[in-house]
Amino acid sequence: MKTSKLLLLVSSLAIAGGGGYVAGTRGLATHLNQLLSGQALGETMPPAATPTGKVIYYRHPDGMPEYSATPKQAADGRAFVAVRQSEDVSFEPVKAVAENPEPAAATGERKILYYRNPMGLPDTSRVPKKDSMGMDYIPVYEGDEADSGVVKVSLGKLQRTGVKTATAERAVVSRKVRVPGTIAFDERGIRIVSMRADAFIEDVADVTTGDRVGKGDRLFHFYSREIAKAGAEYATELRGGGRPGLDVGGALQLRNLGVPEEAIQAIGKDRAVPRSIAYLSPSDGVALERSATAGMMAEAGDVLFRIADTSKVWVIADVPEYDAAAIRKGARAAVRVRNLPGKVFEGTVDLIYPELQAETRTAKVRIELPNEDGLLLANMYAEVEVASGEPSPVVAVPNSAVIDTGDRQLVFVDKGEGRFEPRDVVLGVRGEDRTEIAKGIEAGERIVVAANFLLDAESNLNAALNALTTSEAQP
Repeated sequence: MKTSKLLLLVSSLAIAGGGGYVAGTRGLATHLNQLLSGQALGETMPPAATPTGKVIYYRHPDGMPEYSATPKQAADGRAFVAVRQSEDVSFEPVKAVAENPEPAAATGERKILYYRNPMGLPDTSRVPKKDSMGMDYIPVYEGDEADSGVVKVSLGKLQRTGVKTATAERAVVSRKVRVPGTIAFDERGIRIVSMRADAFIEDVADVTTGDRVGKGDRLFHFYSREIAKAGAEYATELRGGGRPGLDVGGALQLRNLGVPEEAIQAIGKDRAVPRSIAYLSPSDGVALERSATAGMMAEAGDVLFRIADTSKVWVIADVPEYDAAAIRKGARAAVRVRNLPGKVFEGTVDLIYPELQAETRTAKVRIELPNEDGLLLANMYAEVEVASGEPSPVVAVPNSAVIDTGDRQLVFVDKGEGRFEPRDVVLGVRGEDRTEIAKGIEAGERIVVAANFLLDAESNLNAALNALTTSEAQP
């Protein structure tokens, strides 16, 4: 008797396990309900329900995760098992499906053309189905194939994928171009000291190359027979009642011979020509060259001194060809030199040279800097930052909104209701955080600034699926 009870208990557990397996693999909750409803063991089990509904796909005969939308054979030659609607894995009540459903147009709903693989695989189905991971195939509605570029995302997925949008606005787009440069003297501030007539140089001042001189400082004394003769005529003219002045008579002749104005005024005051005349520095600056020597005979045109005014200097920067187009005259520039750490010199772009260096493909840009303290020396190396871009507002979007594939540049436009349109654009200046859109986007349009690469992948997938032939895209 005890043995019979034990056998009955084991049989009950085996039947319950088998029923649970059936319920789990076929998704039929009724089998589990029957086992849990307390049916008497030993009673005759009702026959399995005959599968109903259309064949929605075919599965591997051994239960392997292999499926097909059409009849297929396994590797060993056995046919795949047809799975009808009532047999599909589901824990929800199966809705009755009419054998001859009414056309979608009669119900006012859009017609579903086919279902595509949710992972982007080139696999489509005529009926709803799941992939090997249990993900639902995505329906493709009539009319969607014509708008294959537009990506449609549900509100829930928008939040999960992190799609964010912003508004295209008119703004000034600028970017710092960092290039090397070299300090140079302002060519306009260099003065050459020379005689316009043959002269003997006397008593040269203690000024050597590199010394600073001030405007009006004496550089040397000279004697010139031609200048002495013109000075004597000017003095005689004044003694005879002539009117003194720098632009008349003998004074004008002395000016034409290069005599300093101070020496001409001294002759007009004393009514006599001195034995030697002092030559004064024409400007403040640094002596770059000294050729004058006491006792030498200087011919007309000989360079005796070369003096450079250092109150303003130039920075010659080498800008790559790509960046040169974005730099404008008058743009602000910041200059740093290595031997003056922490100090920044502010200047402006004074000239963009009208040629490129053939060897380096760079353009020379000249920046003018004030140098009242004389800290900047010629031939110093400098690090230059120049603001590039148009000074007027342009249509601009955040840099993250632009997808550059190499062949094309595009921006996703938010069309509302989870619809995003990829739009080809023509880029202008790329700034620190914004990019100019020369063509393709208007100010005020909503554009995607985050997770746009996911939308691009989805857009490419839609285009690829719609590019399939009819037999491949619509089984």
